[in-house]
Amino acid sequence: MKTITVSFLLNGKKTSVTSLPNRTLLDVLREDLGLTGAKDACGGEGECGACTVIMNGNPVNSCMIFIGQIEGTQITTIEGLMEKGEFHRLQKSFVEAGAVQCGFCTPGAILTAKTLLDNNPHPTDHEIREGLSGNLCRCTGYNKMIDAIHLAEQGGLDD
Repeated sequence: MKTITVSFLLNGKKTSVTSLPNRTLLDVLREDLGLTGAKDACGGEGECGACTVIMNGNPVNSCMIFIGQIEGTQITTIEGLMEKGEFHRLQKSFVEAGAVQCGFCTPGAILTAKTLLDNNPHPTDHEIREGLSGNLCRCTGYNKMIDAIHLAEQGGLDD
């Protein structure tokens, strides 16, 4: 199989990757680019949300995106939320609210929450639950995640 080269913005930086076209964005992020925040918890079935990244402003399961689909896109991983060594307010709020139990699903949930707040700065509990419905969490029961999102929404933490 012939390799392809794709160019895209990754965490705000121009990036090019040469890869086999049947590889997933998740594999390329983890194995080629060393960004291990996105996790594989469902074996590439797109069921858990642990591999969530933001692509062109929307949360997507990176295990379901083939590398050829990212040409010209903007991708943000959990590593891309930090600015000047400081955690994003959502990362801080998840810690403050105790919504980071085992931490395996946390990066995907935070990125999903970011897109939710970007599109709806004051979501209801119901809207948050719907927004997080693609992110499987076995530890928190989601209530602490909801608290964390409300904490970040209130702007009590630096952005």
